[in-house]
Amino acid sequence: MYLFTPPTVKEGPAGLGALFYRYGLLRGISLLKIDGYYYQVRTPSQDEIAEAEIFYQGGHVYTVSDDEANDLIDAGYEVTAL
Repeated sequence: MYLFTPPTVKEGPAGLGALFYRYGLLRGISLLKIDGYYYQVRTPSQDEIAEAEIFYQGGHVYTVSDDEANDLIDAGYEVTAL
């Protein structure tokens, strides 16, 4: 068994002040597996989620099987062994 955390992006809050550009927040990116391929989506639609074989919502940590961990590693993602 492995742990998988979908990717994140660091972005600043909305605003025009110079201080806003110095402050960053981590935002989760969701990952969809469709037809054996992984796609990163910021805001997936209900149709995209329904079409996906597997859906990893950004900002969460998931326990994945050995086979799924190998697929994620092959696709370039990092997993952590339990």
